Parts: sequence; structure tokens; C-alpha cells
Amino acid sequence: MIERHLMRLRARDTISAEEEAAIRSVITETREIGAHRTIVRAGTETTACTLLLDGLACRAKDMRDGQRQITELNVAGDFIDLHGFTLKRLDHSLLALTKVKVGVAPHDRVKELVEAFPHLGRVYWFSTNLDAAIHREWVLSLGRRTALGRLANLFCELQVRLGLVGLSDEGGYDLDLTQADLAECMGLTPVHVNRTLREMRERELLTFREGRVTIIDAAGLRKAAEFDPAYLYLERRAE
Repeated sequence: MIERHLMRLRARDTISAEEEAAIRSVITETREIGAHRTIVRAGTETTACTLLLDGLACRAKDMRDGQRQITELNVAGDFIDLHGFTLKRLDHSLLALTKVKVGVAPHDRVKELVEAFPHLGRVYWFSTNLDAAIHREWVLSLGRRTALGRLANLFCELQVRLGLVGLSDEGGYDLDLTQADLAECMGLTPVHVNRTLREMRERELLTFREGRVTIIDAAGLRKAAEFDPAYLYLERRAE
């Protein structure tokens, strides 16, 4: 049930069999949520953390005029609101972009977990810090990168993050998003996204069609993105 989450943790740290069993015991139930549905609404008091088991979700903030800004994409294996354990309410909403399956980890169980296993407390603290690092990279994209650079960096980031949980390879990955979804991620219009994807295709960097990202020139894509995976902290960590 939580294999992708364990793959994500073990890509950077050592998780013992005892710790694995403890993590599994934290999940008290699973739920399936339809595409484009709200998982947690901004301002709602939270009593549990949500582990994304399958599908794509996101953090998003809405404007009064109906515009939306997606501030991070979440992939299978991510705890999508672990910071809610300490904040107790979110300043943004969590949305299902596709049909998703989630695991529910009540806060009291999370508290017991990190108190019984201090190493896991540090592992999950790192996880929230990693979310912040990803958010900073997105801010850089929104503030300084061209449309091509923004999309190229996103595609590079997702290739790495999905690869950690066995969902991408050198040739590409499935990405069941619309151009409108990408526009909300990158602060662009759908028309601008369409034009930029066409430019990426014409430059033979990648293609994105029918929910599949096919990478043609990985080196060229990284150069266009000025992609440096350092912000994803991929090195294995000592306890």
C-alpha cells in the first residue's frame, strides 16, 4: 500500500524493518477521491496527514476572481500535508488533479511515531524542508524564468521525482495533466502553454501529448531549464 512512499524515503535514507512496520501502522484507512476534487480545503482544521498513494495532486491557492495558482505538484509517495501536523490548518487547498488514492494518518498516530522513532522524526522533518526547497524553485521559475524555462524545469523536476518511485525513466513518463493544469502551475495562459509546448517540440526537446511526456533531448531540456537537481537533495543522508 505504501511501497512508493518507502521507495521515496529509502532513496535518501535508511529505513529499518521496524521503522517500516511503524510507518505502515500509522495509516488507518485509505480513500479514493475523484479528479478535480478538493482533498483538504484551505482554512479547515486538520486532524490527520494525507499520504498520496496513487495519482497526481497539488497545493493551490485561489483568487476571488476564480484564478488559481498551483504552488507544487504532488506525486505518489508524497505526504502532501505533513506540515499540517504542526500547523493544524492549511493556508492553501490540496486538490486531486487526477483520480487519486490516499492514506490517512491521524495526527495522534504521527505523534506516537516520531516520539517512538526519533530517526523518523528527522526523516519527516527533512521531507517538509524538501517541500519548501521545491517551493522556492517554483518561485524562481515564476519570477525569473521564461515560459520555456518554466515548463522545461517542471518537466525535469517531475522526471526526477517520479523516477524515485519507479514512475519515470530516461525516455519520459506519464503525466495526466491538461494544458490548463500546466498553465496554473506556471502562471501562464493555456494559449501560452500551447505555444511553448510547440516550441519545445520544434526544438526537439520533448513532446507532450495524450498524457505522456516523451523526452527527446535530455541534455538540451536541462540546458533550457537551467536545471540543477541540487534543490531536490538526492544524496543519501546519514542518520
